[in-house]
Amino acid sequence: MAGQGHLHHLELYVSDLAVAVDFWGWLLTDLGWECRQEWDEGCAYALGDTALVLVQAPEGAGRLDRRSSGLNHLAFRADSEAEVDRITEEFRRRGVRILYPDRHPFAGGTDHYAVFCEDPEGLKVEVVAPAT
Repeated sequence: MAGQGHLHHLELYVSDLAVAVDFWGWLLTDLGWECRQEWDEGCAYALGDTALVLVQAPEGAGRLDRRSSGLNHLAFRADSEAEVDRITEEFRRRGVRILYPDRHPFAGGTDHYAVFCEDPEGLKVEVVAPAT
């Protein structure tokens, strides 16, 4: 069980729950998370004691601008560079926008092997390999 100060959960409001589940459900389960709860307006994925909750936003809610004050991106650990490459190819197959394609997979620096993309709401998502 995680101790004091560890992240308990993040809650993301989404404009289209089905679209969000298609993106996040695949990515999170691929990274070892599991769907632990579903209800009409949302669902919760968990890895250990940490959860990522997706909730249908109210009608008329505005789109996220990750460059405004607030959350910019979420970064997830991959087991290897090969896993980052595999996930990158799946993002491409799914039509997910890869960010910084001219610098991929080193957009975070020469010692930072990762893929950066946007979720359906425009939130930046990063999957990063361990340092070698």
